[in-house]
Formats: sequence, structure tokens, C-alpha cells
Amino acid sequence: MATIGEAARRSGIHIETIRYYEREGIVPPPSRTAGGRRAYTERDIGLLVFVKRCRDLGFSISDIRNLQALRDASDDQCREVKTIGLHHLQDVRDRITDLTRLEASLAALVAECEGGRVECPALRELFAA
Repeated sequence: MATIGEAARRSGIHIETIRYYEREGIVPPPSRTAGGRRAYTERDIGLLVFVKRCRDLGFSISDIRNLQALRDASDDQCREVKTIGLHHLQDVRDRITDLTRLEASLAALVAECEGGRVECPALRELFAA
């Protein structure tokens, strides 16, 4: 059994985030010691690591719940995981496209700036109606 601090260290998740995941039902609350402290099993820590990996990949809490549910399902597990993954991959690609456009716009705006000018073209553009 591990304390919440040990579970946080081993999973890479902050203590407050672990408590949040417990409150939201993303991970079940662990058992408690006689003194009322959380006591995490290896399985609990493994689940926290799973959640951390999913969050690192940008999966939503909803997707994480769905992926957890699929862990114990035997029918079409891989197909469902692929569907969730492909949807998330498209979201990531859409964000990359948006960020690329944002980068180009900012680069063009900054390129308008020249030191020593009384009126900054970048500010004029930003304040344009």
C-alpha cells in the first residue's frame, strides 16, 4: 500500500489532481487506513499511470472514461479504441492547422514593426475595427 504522496510520485500526477480525479470518478477512491489516510494499491497506481499517459496525449476526460471501460470489454475493443484515437488525432491535426495560421498571422504582424516609428503598424492593425 502507498500513500497519496507515493502514488503521486510514482504516477507523475500531482496530489490535488489525484483528488480531483477521485472526486470526478475518473479513478475510484482508494481504500483507507485505520487512521483515514488513502492507501493506494499497485492497481490504483497503474490506473493513475494510465490516466496520466492519456492526458499527456491530450485525451479528454470523457475519452479516458471510454478507454477505461473498453479495457474490460472483450468485443470489438480494438475497433472502439481506434475510433476514439482517430477522432482525437483529427482534433490534434485541426489544432495544428489553426496554430499554423496563427503563427503566420503573428509573424506578418511582427514583421510590420520597425523600431523608431511614431505609429506602430502592428498596433494600428490590432486596433482596426
